[in-house]
Formats: sequence, structure tokens, C-alpha cells
Amino acid sequence: MPIRSGQSFQVVSPPDSALVTKEMAVELATVLERFGRSADTSQKVTILFKPGIFGHHRVGRAVDIYAVGGIGMDVWKRRWDETRQPRRNLGWLLYKTLQQFGRWSQPIGYPVQLFGPWTRTEGPWKYISDFLLHAHRDHIHVAK
Repeated sequence: MPIRSGQSFQVVSPPDSALVTKEMAVELATVLERFGRSADTSQKVTILFKPGIFGHHRVGRAVDIYAVGGIGMDVWKRRWDETRQPRRNLGWLLYKTLQQFGRWSQPIGYPVQLFGPWTRTEGPWKYISDFLLHAHRDHIHVAK
């Protein structure tokens, strides 16, 4: 099922860009609502998903978020590196909200399935390889 817009966030990508299991859709919508309320904006916060390329995306257990508030995650990360202003950085705020309030999968022997530009400094798995960090430099990946 596609992830649908909520009261405080709006999905701006085509529905087939974020087809997930019902469990994943419910979990992500709950966290995105919390994020949207905390974003302190006058309008719904926009979220852009793009289809993933690996196996767990095809079965609907994972999604990739490429932009929030109309700005790409790579730009939010660059702004974070320059100013470190948490309340004004929607990319960082989204990442932290996903980290604090989502229940993402953690297969045996693998890290929590939340990766993005802030993973090495913010966790939940700070020992991310250079390869994985580079692969997630422009988006946030979550799996359930």
C-alpha cells in the first residue's frame, strides 16, 4: 500500500514510489505525523520518496526519503555541517524523529535499519562503513 499524506505532512512523490507493507505504512505515518507537528511550519511538511533498488524495497519493507520541505537530504546535511541549528534543519529533525520514535527492523547480526547522512554522528549505528555512508549521503533509508 502507498504511504499517504497525513494531517501534518504531505507525500509529494507518486504513490508507486513508496509502496510498502501495511505495517510499514502505519509505522511510518505515525512517525511522520509526530515529525510534522514538531517541524513548526505553517503548512504541511512535504516528503519525497523514491523507489529503492535492493530486495527489501521490492517486498515493501523499506523506503527511501530523498527530500523534506522541498529540499534534498544532501542539502539539509550540508546546512547541518555549516550551522548545526537543529530546530531549523528539517532533514536532521526528520532523521532524529525516525530514530527516536520508529521501531525499525534489526535483523540478527545487522544494525538497526535506519541509515542516512547523519548515521555516523547520530546513530543508531555509528560504525557505518564508508561504503554505506556514501550510499546514503542523499537520502534516509528505513526498513520495518
